[in-house]
Amino acid sequence: MEDRFQLLAKKLSGELYWDNAMRTVYATDASAYQETPLAVAHPKTNQDIQTLIRFADENQITLIPRAAGTSLAGQVVGKGLVVDISKHMTRILEINEKERWVRVQPGVIRDDLNKVLLPYGLFFGPETSTASRAMIGGMVGNNSCGLHSIVWGTTRDHLLAVKGYLSDGSEVEFRELTDKEFEQKKFNPLDFGVSNFIEQIPANRKFEHRIYNRLDQLLSNTENQTAITDNFPKPTIRRRNSGYALDAFLPYYKGSSPNKFNLSKLIAGSEGTLMFLTEIKLNLLPLPPKETAIVCIHANSIDEALRVNQLVMQYHAPMASELVDKYILDFTNGHPEYHKNRFFIEGDPQAILMVEFMEETQEAVVQRAEKLVADLKQAGLGYAYPVIYGEPTKQVWDVRKAGLGLIRNLPGDIQPVNLIEDCAVDVTDLPAYIRELEQLLQQYNLTYSMYAHAGAGELHVEPMINLKTTEGNALFREILAETAALVKKYGGALSGEHGDGRLRGEFIPFMMGDKVYQLFKEVKRIFDPNGVFNAGKIVDTPPMNAFLRYKPDQAYANVDTVFSFSRQENVLRLTEKCSGSGDCRKTHLTGGTMCPSYMATRDEKDTTRARANSLRDFLTKLPSSYERSEGGKAAFMDKAGQGVARRARVVKEVMDLCLSCKGCKSECPSNVDIAKLKAEFLQHYHDVNGIPLRSWLVGNFAKQMQVASMTPWVYNTIFGTTAIRKIANRFAGFHPDRTMPLLAKTPLRKWYDARVLEQASHPVKTNTSKIVYLFCDEFTNFNDVEIGKKTIFLLEKLGYTVIIPEHHESGRSYLSKGMVRDAQTLAVKNVELLKDLITEETPLIGIEPSAILSFRDEYIDLVPESLQPIAIKLAQNALLIEEFFVREINAGNIRKEQFNQEKRLIKLHGHCHQKALASVVPTKKMLSLPANYEVQLIPSGCCGMAGSFGYEREHYEVSMKIGELVLFPTIRQQPEEVIIAAPGTSCRHQIHDGTHRKALHPVEVLFEALV
Repeated sequence: MEDRFQLLAKKLSGELYWDNAMRTVYATDASAYQETPLAVAHPKTNQDIQTLIRFADENQITLIPRAAGTSLAGQVVGKGLVVDISKHMTRILEINEKERWVRVQPGVIRDDLNKVLLPYGLFFGPETSTASRAMIGGMVGNNSCGLHSIVWGTTRDHLLAVKGYLSDGSEVEFRELTDKEFEQKKFNPLDFGVSNFIEQIPANRKFEHRIYNRLDQLLSNTENQTAITDNFPKPTIRRRNSGYALDAFLPYYKGSSPNKFNLSKLIAGSEGTLMFLTEIKLNLLPLPPKETAIVCIHANSIDEALRVNQLVMQYHAPMASELVDKYILDFTNGHPEYHKNRFFIEGDPQAILMVEFMEETQEAVVQRAEKLVADLKQAGLGYAYPVIYGEPTKQVWDVRKAGLGLIRNLPGDIQPVNLIEDCAVDVTDLPAYIRELEQLLQQYNLTYSMYAHAGAGELHVEPMINLKTTEGNALFREILAETAALVKKYGGALSGEHGDGRLRGEFIPFMMGDKVYQLFKEVKRIFDPNGVFNAGKIVDTPPMNAFLRYKPDQAYANVDTVFSFSRQENVLRLTEKCSGSGDCRKTHLTGGTMCPSYMATRDEKDTTRARANSLRDFLTKLPSSYERSEGGKAAFMDKAGQGVARRARVVKEVMDLCLSCKGCKSECPSNVDIAKLKAEFLQHYHDVNGIPLRSWLVGNFAKQMQVASMTPWVYNTIFGTTAIRKIANRFAGFHPDRTMPLLAKTPLRKWYDARVLEQASHPVKTNTSKIVYLFCDEFTNFNDVEIGKKTIFLLEKLGYTVIIPEHHESGRSYLSKGMVRDAQTLAVKNVELLKDLITEETPLIGIEPSAILSFRDEYIDLVPESLQPIAIKLAQNALLIEEFFVREINAGNIRKEQFNQEKRLIKLHGHCHQKALASVVPTKKMLSLPANYEVQLIPSGCCGMAGSFGYEREHYEVSMKIGELVLFPTIRQQPEEVIIAAPGTSCRHQIHDGTHRKALHPVEVLFEALV
């Protein structure tokens, strides 16, 4: 196929990939399935789509449409050509405020769309838990609903029209038709022996007419109508996404609906199997009432929560009624991101039902919440009823939406599986259905979690199964089969919103009867006789327990690592924690840090998910006999063969744009720490291939600066002279346009030691009794010396004695380049040197976030097991200087009166590691200490520099793109008198290069504000 792909690539405006890296990245989605595609396309134009369709037809392969790739039933996994519309087909084409509709390309993200619609007072209603990255094309494909579906409905409810291409490559629009238009569309002259009229139909419309004609024959048949009526889920079940939505057309044929014939309704929920969408027209809603309240009903059991739900739905008409069970709630405890969202939890509930109300006034929403609480107390349901109002309700919903990712923190091979998570029944049947389902799962001794859409009759039930065993693989199928029988008993839908895909497709004949299944197959034949679109989904699916991520009973290599992965069990387990939910695909409009390179490139290959899956794939395919060679070096390639070498290069390529920002460690619900995984992988890769010169130079930054500091004028002449710097940069592999940090005349430690000697010879009586130890990191020591001095002067002025203890560099530069053993050596030395000095009363404070936070992050996993308790204790007292300031402010030791009264505005950009491992809040509080200083956080993620990343020639462009997302434009808009503050040395340098503004460390700001 390679020759054919090369020819195809020349015909496309977009990109076509058939290399191992891209094919590996697109082998999975958020489901349990894995199958390597033939190739991956990123189309730019409609013509690209048409070209791909004709290529697929000619070469008898299938196209797999893909948006965000968050499908849970394997819809976008298969051995075909994946067509990813998420990179280029992302435009909002037209907004009609008066008629309340919008036209978009399929790659527009739901939440991003609503941000654009906000000034118009409109929004698109369906809201999945993945709304920050879910794309409209995917939402149409799956007929997505979300947590407000009981009020705002499904995507199908709001779908007005679609444009795209049919399987013969002809362009088509499906929209609402008048009766006359429908008659014209379904007229096929050949069926009536009037072939002389066929010329009246344009060539590119003949297939469209055939579709209307054959569908009309199918749907107007009374036997077919009866089969559909008798076998589809109960009409009261709004979430019904099994097969094709033929039931949506029965009211038209029975004359019981005012709606016109609109084939776009059939496309909703068709999972990309009938046509390829290029344009979508959606109905919009007025913005919801501004006042919100969530009543968080704490229940003693799931059953009690569901009885609460019945009362709520019958008498209180909420906007949403969502359940979260104890299993998920427990995983928020201690989670770096979600623990802070537990503020509303009282005691130890077995489940919480979150019931939301919206009203135009605070008084009205309070009244509704109080009425519900009173009714529950009278009914004796629940034991606690905290009511959350306004902005904090977002944190409550964050707990609910993170359910799938949170339960991936379960240790061991027994993991939650997406299997029976999408079954829907009538809300009145839900308690009885769940009782029977719990009995079924308990018969198999299975642990399970339940959460989500109680108000819509659909709980996401996640049983825990070991898919790595033959028994688990068989159980995967058996549980679905038995659950299907239970759902059928209640007249429910096996799929409520997640779709059939390759997971539930083979159970459609059982659920809906062979007659209806044959109708579905006929629909597929009518639209796509040659299987051009997403073959093997909904109908004619492979066995549901085939092509899973894991081969049953496969032996895995026991990889020895430099980092300790004991907190995640082992290195493979950490990669496996990625659920595929795609939180790493959110854009800068949503906010957060994860994932900066994806935000800039919009390439799936540059997501946290892609990196985790690529490394997981690599580790699972290592020979089980894998072992370390003599000397402690990992033999990834020389012993394991070229197959492993090739896969290692794939991982290295996919990891390339990881900035090691650490955003994933906190923002990923499963805490997949890609920075740690990347560093570990690179160490092994270097063991076999050697360390590249540039990586060696960067890693040994401190040693080089130590040498250069002997004659700083030479270094500064080279890197302070533009022409010479550009030559030097090219030699080192840095981008010629990147400026370099210059050396101070005297390193900070050398200045400090001389100052101590001078003070010893001329002692001065001071009133200071409080001692703090300052970590003299390598960046402050050589480049940001003035900041280091001001830190000491500031603390002394405020009454502290500052001591720089004996210690080594932090090791951050080694970690950034995968030289983990070198970093480990430093970590051990620093822990040993500081363990007897640092206490809660005498903390270690740091100026540079990436350096001091190494104590709280990597050091704990680098030191030997015997040193870990000591390292943990040291970590607890290793503070950012901002954290130290806040502690002392709260203790009354630092006061506003010590600073001036000048009015100043400060725009603050936080460091990535600070956001991930600590918080920017202390920095804001520290800078707000002067009475009239106003501090505003810049809603930026990573600045794009990330240590050496932004210096490197091949990364410079991406680095600057990241800065241009939010940070640079925000700073350029600020008047000169506005102070720009940034704790990170790399951040300050990036701001300088990108905006030509000088950013100050918070210490500098406060030093200048001293009275």
